[in-house]
Amino acid sequence: MHLAGDVANTAAETLETVERFQQFLPATFHWGNHEMVTLIGEAEIENYPHELFLNFRSHPLSDEVLLVGVNGWYDYQFAENPDLKKNQRLKDLYWYDRKIQRAGNDSMISQGINQRLDEFLGCLPKEKTVILSTHFVPKWDFIIQHQGEHVRWNQLNAFLGSPDFGEVIDEYSQVKHVIFGHTHRRFEPKKIKQTWYHCRPFGYYYEWQTTRTFVFKHQLVENYRPNKLRSVLRDNRALFQVHKEKTLLKELQEGMTIIHY
Repeated sequence: MHLAGDVANTAAETLETVERFQQFLPATFHWGNHEMVTLIGEAEIENYPHELFLNFRSHPLSDEVLLVGVNGWYDYQFAENPDLKKNQRLKDLYWYDRKIQRAGNDSMISQGINQRLDEFLGCLPKEKTVILSTHFVPKWDFIIQHQGEHVRWNQLNAFLGSPDFGEVIDEYSQVKHVIFGHTHRRFEPKKIKQTWYHCRPFGYYYEWQTTRTFVFKHQLVENYRPNKLRSVLRDNRALFQVHKEKTLLKELQEGMTIIHY
């Protein structure tokens, strides 16, 4: 089992989760942006000293298949306006990642990671099949252009990932699967060139499909706005708990990517 980032809001909680899974099956992980807030600089973000941490490291799944983990990052190219200064100001005002301490601006960091990815994949044995896990979005196909009342969310596409990361992957036919999240929105698997892309994040509890089913079944809302549901669910905590106990396993299964190798 591999955890592809944003398991928790702290690195310590993520490590506790990984250790719990380790009691039942082998587990590895890399960071998402939420854990990075509690890490100290590039050394811990990119080179965390833990044997199960996969960032520019490979883990053999079989004699033929390698699992590769890469945290990844973003460079504002997915934004409607990729202007570096404008998006940096937006990030400093609104985005969770303003709390992360990194060396250099986001474009420089992303460019360095993408170059390192190219070098890393180029050094892997050519006869091996690669399953690559990252956190951030590598392809335009998974960027939503919102309309109407939700159009303002398009500004935050700046912080979702880097298309250059995906272009590096295009150069390596041995990369057969890429798994990522960060979007809080699930997509059907999509094959781009020689590679299947899987984006099935678990998301916050108020974003789950089972939560949507619950609030409409009990006529608690007229319109589904996930970020407005927390007070509704809090007011109906006992009823929602019963519902979760019946449906949580299915929700978890739908938020997993299972690859046979």
